[in-house]
Amino acid sequence: MTTQQATSSTGAATPTHATSHATTRAKNTRKKALTALAAVVVVAGLGWSAYEFFVASHYESTDNAYVQGDVIQITPQIGGTVTRILASDTDFVKAGEPLVQLDPADARVALDQAQAALAQAVRQARTLYANNATLSAQIALREADATKARVELARTSDDLKRRQSLSALAAVSQEEMQHTQQQFDTAQSMLNAAQAGVLAAREQLLSNQALTDGARVDQQPSVLLAAARVREAYLATQRTTLAAPVGGYVAKRTVQLGQRVAAGAPLMSVIGLNKLWVEANFKEVQLRNIRIDQPVTLVADQYGKKVRYTGTISGLGAGTGAAFALLPAQNATGNWIKVVQRVPVRVALDAKQLAEHPLRVGLSMTVEVDVSKTDGLALADAPPKIVSDTTLAASDDAGNVLVARVIAANLGQAPGKLPAKR
Repeated sequence: MTTQQATSSTGAATPTHATSHATTRAKNTRKKALTALAAVVVVAGLGWSAYEFFVASHYESTDNAYVQGDVIQITPQIGGTVTRILASDTDFVKAGEPLVQLDPADARVALDQAQAALAQAVRQARTLYANNATLSAQIALREADATKARVELARTSDDLKRRQSLSALAAVSQEEMQHTQQQFDTAQSMLNAAQAGVLAAREQLLSNQALTDGARVDQQPSVLLAAARVREAYLATQRTTLAAPVGGYVAKRTVQLGQRVAAGAPLMSVIGLNKLWVEANFKEVQLRNIRIDQPVTLVADQYGKKVRYTGTISGLGAGTGAAFALLPAQNATGNWIKVVQRVPVRVALDAKQLAEHPLRVGLSMTVEVDVSKTDGLALADAPPKIVSDTTLAASDDAGNVLVARVIAANLGQAPGKLPAKR
């Protein structure tokens, strides 16, 4: 009996001990696992903190960035009808290459009219110079008439005096005295008229000389005005051909053959893909350490991470995007919710990398700026005087040659020669 009880007690005690041992082992395992997990978390936290302090804090990045470029609109300076279209979308054109041709007929007619008006102005100016000699001769003629009238007045005055002395002796009739007095009065009137004629001729000469003295024929105001109209008409003939101001690719072509276009109407655009930049929109809290000339690493969605571009910060926007929006936010009215603003930052790209891996305007980019050096400028200095230019500015050199040719032809001289200053 006692043996069975002891056996029974021993048999019952054995599984209880095993269970307790298993529980203790499980707790130890869980404790080790939690300890290991805590260690991993601590190590990860320390690693992340170290990375944030030593690496990540030196960089600012954003994926709100897009490729930008100069989109140059091709617009006519005069109205006209389109007769030829020499380039279409996606075509590459060189600077100076014609793109659109307008009907030049009206411009040529206007140029012919302007040349005729210039020729007429030159001939009228020549008449002014020729009138100087004519008016000088008129003065000499009037002075001769005045001298003749003065002699006649002296003769009639002597006759009148003789007859007056004889009239006291009753040797001259009253009728003869009256006739002599009339002759004297007539001579006096003729002298006055002759002197007035001399004065009028001199005034006419002075008036004509005021239009001619100190200026050549080609410097006459009327000639200069007509010459300016010739140059204007000549430029209009040149502007019937619209050329590419810069080299690039044609985009947004809207003009059609036979279309009547007005001055200033957009016909197409030319984009130079060799002068692109990136506009990265950083949050306002990211701007505290961004400076001019900091290095930038860029990745384009078009090529992926296998192609990386290098650039530099070239400028920071003067305002947020919302400030220049078409409908800016009215934060002073109604309920207000703070929205983090973004400021556009301009990133200059490497021209060599652009040539190797071309980009397009509007493509998405990922931008990462190295802000470890913060001794640069927060705002850009004054830009160069010429940001962009073109060699296609209309020149009136050929117009000047045309003006000189018309003037010389109507002066009776060889082209290129002008009269000496008078």
